[in-house]
Amino acid sequence: MSINICVYCGSRIPEDKKFESLAKQIGSTIASKNWGLVYGGGKVGMMGVIANAALEEKGEVIGIIPTALKRAEVVHTGVSEIIETPDMHTRKALMEKRSSAFVVLPGGFGTLDEFFEILTWRQLGIHDKPIILVNAFGYFDGLSSFVETAIDHDFVRGENRELFSITSNLEETISVLEKKLYP
Repeated sequence: MSINICVYCGSRIPEDKKFESLAKQIGSTIASKNWGLVYGGGKVGMMGVIANAALEEKGEVIGIIPTALKRAEVVHTGVSEIIETPDMHTRKALMEKRSSAFVVLPGGFGTLDEFFEILTWRQLGIHDKPIILVNAFGYFDGLSSFVETAIDHDFVRGENRELFSITSNLEETISVLEKKLYP
């Protein structure tokens, strides 16, 4: 099986262009490593940015999008493969199946939903694939703090910190991916 990196990211582009730049760098780097990109299938927001960056580097880009979002005309029609699903649940399950690892970029509620679902699946033993939370520019500091609070209050086991990695930039993220994918 070829290596495919699933990237969870937002359907919006924030005003602060450093986040857009990070998405471009990650999309380009994934393609330059000859890894495929699996993502939400949109042409808008950070999703569109990362897909376009990978495509510019001649990378394989697999978009997985629910029918409702496709109908809303946010589907990226220029990707290598587009897969339409009946709903979000099927989309997330197929994204997991088609991916070797998961990278979580700064994003909104949907991004957090995807992160927590894939993390929970790993905790339950449904998969054992690397998950990397990219805490670029301190974006996920609050989430990191929450994890420690949940551990302190015994809602989460301390060893569950090992279920995912936290990085702060592109170089660190790629380094962790390489170590996890090529042990």
